[in-house]
Amino acid sequence: MTTLNETHDPALASWVESANGGASDFPIQNLPFGIFRRRGSQEAWRGGVAIGDQILDLAAAHGVGVFSADAARAAAACGEASLNTFMEMGPAAWSGMRLALSRALRRGSALADKLRGCLVPQAQAEYAVPAKIGDYTDFYTSIYHATTVGKLYRPDSPLLPNYKWVPIGYHGRGSSIGVSGQQFARPRGQIMRAGAAAPVLAPCERMDYELEVAVFIGFGNELGQPVAIDEAESRVFGLALFNDWSARDFQSWEYQPLGPFLAKNFASTVSPWIVTLEALAPYRMAWTRPAGDPQPLPYLDSGATRQSGAIDIQLEVLLQTQRMRDSGQAPTRLSLGNFSDSYWTVSQMVAHHTVNGCNLQPGDMFGSGTQSGPRPEQAGSLLELSLNGKQAFTLPNGEQRTFLQDGDAVVMRGWCSKPGAARIGFGECAGTVLPAIG
Repeated sequence: MTTLNETHDPALASWVESANGGASDFPIQNLPFGIFRRRGSQEAWRGGVAIGDQILDLAAAHGVGVFSADAARAAAACGEASLNTFMEMGPAAWSGMRLALSRALRRGSALADKLRGCLVPQAQAEYAVPAKIGDYTDFYTSIYHATTVGKLYRPDSPLLPNYKWVPIGYHGRGSSIGVSGQQFARPRGQIMRAGAAAPVLAPCERMDYELEVAVFIGFGNELGQPVAIDEAESRVFGLALFNDWSARDFQSWEYQPLGPFLAKNFASTVSPWIVTLEALAPYRMAWTRPAGDPQPLPYLDSGATRQSGAIDIQLEVLLQTQRMRDSGQAPTRLSLGNFSDSYWTVSQMVAHHTVNGCNLQPGDMFGSGTQSGPRPEQAGSLLELSLNGKQAFTLPNGEQRTFLQDGDAVVMRGWCSKPGAARIGFGECAGTVLPAIG
């Protein structure tokens, strides 16, 4: 587990003034990585670090010679069109680069004058998916989500017997993952309507979002070589926000016996900034398993996991309908939960994924599965909030929803805050449902 160091000092301030004062998701204690270029330009995509309302262009910073030795090599890798090469360099390179950036961006840094010309306003940037995702696995780590959904379909036995023993997951489709701002047409697929004798091909009628956390693998393991749980987090570069859009009517018809398919692979949205595990170190929490539940098998258990395997991340979902947008109304909150409510940890996901010898590669991504908490207002999907469409809810402007309608935009936000530590955030993960094609 990552320990605290000088980069976490809550007293640090930056010469980029918008990073100071506690209002920004991106103070100097955060320094998340992403891929960007100036909006509307034909510039090359390259790596940057968010600081306040600015982006430090790492290719430009490398070009003016502000980094030396290992940090210079890391900065050169960040100048590429994805973060994969940098991610493959491993924890020492990630931490060293973050330390070099922290010192360069601190108030009073001798490098400030050289670096001012390397800043690009975030308002003038567009983003790409931060890594080339070779493989994507979606997990199911929230017992509250699993239980609520299970009650909708299996009231007498909501949790399947394996849930408390196995970090359940399935292999998803990486090619349809887009970055925040993604817009997609309502998908078409097979729907078996209630009372019908045969399915029909039709646009999705039960479009949903799923509030998730994305886990980006940094450097992998050789085929046949499992990753021990106490080594697992050394393979994780960082976390982002993730919306795994779901066509619930497709899903209920197709998922047996092999699981989700067309219900999930038409679009998924990830936030542009990856917050490193090192930046999240102040917000680690003890992870526990209820005494009456099965305790994890030894390969999924360790003292370090018990001591600090959970991470305190507030997770918020907001909705803005087309009517709200047209009238200038801000998005309205649908739910607020916390990543620390997960039944399985990041390290357990990595350890289980590799225990059979599966080889992970730089840029591979895990979805945490829908993050829901113990209270109804912490539900991470409309499937839960509307009880599978049985209970409509009313928005402040009088509109009602059970599932998403065309023009609806879903915005997800995440942040960490606690006394004695700087507040850091993840930015936004936003996407909009457009009308079906044809």
